[in-house]
Amino acid sequence: MTARALAVVVATALTGCHLVPPQTDELDSLLEEWFAFAKEENPLFATRTGDHSFNDRLPSVDEEHRARGVEHSRSLLERLDGIHREGLTRDDRITYDVFRQDLRSEVEAANFDGHLIPFTSDSGFHLSLVRLASSVPLATAQDYRNYISRLRAVPVYVEQHIELMRIGVERGFTAPRVVMDGFDGPIRAQVVEVAEDSDFYDPFMNFPSTVPESEREALRRQGRAAVMEAVVPSFQALLDFMVEEYIPNTRTTFGALHLPDGEAYYDYLVRDFTTLDVRADEVHQIGLVEVARIRGEMEAVIEEVGFTGDFSEFLQFLRTDERFYAKTPEELLGVASGIAKAMDGKLPSLFHTSTLPRQPYGVEPVPAAIAPTYTGGRYVGASLDGTRAGTYWVNTYKLDSRPLYVMESLTLHEAVPGHHLQNAMAQELADLPAFRRYYSTSAFGEGWGLYAERLGLEAGFYTDPYSNFGRLTYEMWRACRLVVDTGIHAMGWSRDEAMEFLVANTALSLHEIGTEVTRYISWPGQALAYKMGELKIRELRARAEQMLGADFDIRDFHRVVLGNGPVPLNVLESLVDEYIEAGASP
Repeated sequence: MTARALAVVVATALTGCHLVPPQTDELDSLLEEWFAFAKEENPLFATRTGDHSFNDRLPSVDEEHRARGVEHSRSLLERLDGIHREGLTRDDRITYDVFRQDLRSEVEAANFDGHLIPFTSDSGFHLSLVRLASSVPLATAQDYRNYISRLRAVPVYVEQHIELMRIGVERGFTAPRVVMDGFDGPIRAQVVEVAEDSDFYDPFMNFPSTVPESEREALRRQGRAAVMEAVVPSFQALLDFMVEEYIPNTRTTFGALHLPDGEAYYDYLVRDFTTLDVRADEVHQIGLVEVARIRGEMEAVIEEVGFTGDFSEFLQFLRTDERFYAKTPEELLGVASGIAKAMDGKLPSLFHTSTLPRQPYGVEPVPAAIAPTYTGGRYVGASLDGTRAGTYWVNTYKLDSRPLYVMESLTLHEAVPGHHLQNAMAQELADLPAFRRYYSTSAFGEGWGLYAERLGLEAGFYTDPYSNFGRLTYEMWRACRLVVDTGIHAMGWSRDEAMEFLVANTALSLHEIGTEVTRYISWPGQALAYKMGELKIRELRARAEQMLGADFDIRDFHRVVLGNGPVPLNVLESLVDEYIEAGASP
C-alpha cells in the first residue's frame, strides 16, 4: 500500500461519522481528466510523460484549441470548488491547493493576449522544434516513423504560430522591435540546401543498434524527404514572415504597460510569476532594499582584496583583467565540471542521502546556433523515460564575457544543489499524482536555484574573495531584476536606463548585461521569480531556525521544501509552518 493510499484509509476511518465526507475520489477524477486532456491537446507533453499514443503528432495552437483549453480549465475549476477541501487527506489538500491556483491562473491568462507572442529573445516554438529530435524516443523503427510523421506536421504547426503573430500585429500585441536583433539567425540556419545540413536530420545519420539494418535506408529516404519537403519550407516561410511582415510591424515601445490592457496584464504577470499577492511597486521597493544591502557586502570584499579604486573601477577591473577569463571553451567547461563534481560530494551535509535523486546529469556547451543571444548557462531537464540525463549548459560563446569568478554561483544554481537536484527529486516522487509531477512554477524553481547558490557558503565554496564577489554579483543581478523588470514594464524605463542600472551595480560583462536586458524586455515578469522566491525560502528557513532552535536540522528543512515537488510560495509557507508546528522531523 502506498503512503497516499494509507492516508486515504486513515482519513476515511477518522471521518467515519460522516461529518466530513472523504472527497478523494472526486479530486482523483478531476486530476485524471486534466491529465488525459493535457496529453490529447499537447502530444509533446504526452511524449514527455511516457505516453507514446500521440508520438506521430504535434499540438494545435490555433485560437479554437486555445478556447477549448480555457473552457476546460474553467470547468475543472468550478467542479474543484465543489469539493469540500477539509474532507481530503493532508497530501490531497496540498494537491487541491496547487491545482486550484494553477487553474485560476490559466483562466485569468485568457483575459490577455500573451499567447500572441510565442517567443522570447532566447526561446520559442521555433527553437523547441529544432530540439525535437532530443525530446522524442528514437530506439525503434516505429519511433523513427513517428518522428517522420511529426516532421510532416511541422508546416501546420508553424503556420498556426504565424497566424497567431498576425493577429498580434492586428491587435498591437507584438514583441518590442529591440529584441528582434539577430532573431532570424536560428531560423535561417534551418533553411538548408541538403537534409544532411539540418538539425532535424541528425537522427538519420547514426541509428541505434535496435533499428534493423534492413529498414534504415528507407527511413533515411523518408526522413530526407520530410526535412526537405516539410521542415525546410516551413522555416523559409517563417523567415519570410518574420523579416518581411512581423519585424517591421513590431512595436517601438519596451514595457508591457504599452501593450493593450498592458497595466492589468503586467499586474497579472507579477502575481503569476511570484505566486504571491504583490504589486509591481512593492516588488520594485524590495529590489532597491536588496540592492543596497548587497552593495554593502560587495564593498566589504573590495576592501578585503585591497583594491584602492572606487566601485565602478573595481567592476571595470573584473570585466577586463584576463586572469578572470578562460582561454578555451574546454577550460571553461572543465571549471564548471569540477565545481559540479565537488558539490556532489558535499550534498550529504545538506540533504538526507535517502532523498538524493538517482538521475545523473552532464555538462555541455550551449548549442552554437543559439549561443550568441543566450544566457551564461541553463539547465535542461532529463527525459522522463530515463533515456536522457539532465544537462547543465555552459555558454562558451565569446569567452571574454564569461568570467570565471561567477562559475561557482552559476554551477550551484543550474546543476547541484540547484535545478538538477530539485527537478530530479520532483520526478522521482512516485506517490505524487501526475499533475503534481509535471507542475512547475518559476518562483519555486528559480527561487530554489538562487537559494542553492547561497548554500555554497555552508558547503565550503567561495573561499576565493573574487568568487565570493561573483556570488554577490549574481545575487545583486537577481535583486536588480526586481528593480529593472518593474522599471521597464510598470514605470516606463528605457533599455538604456535598465542597462545603466545593471552596469552600475553588477560585475556582469557588458555583453551579458545586454542579452539579459533584452530578455527582460521580451519576457515581462519572469525575472521577478528568482529573488522573490529566494527571499521567501530564506524567510521560511529563518522562521524555522528561530522556532525550532537546537532541534533545527537543515536536512529536514530541505526535505520539507523539496519533498512535495514544486508548489506555489503560499503553499510552501503553509508546509513549513506545519513542519515548525510539529516540532519534529517530517
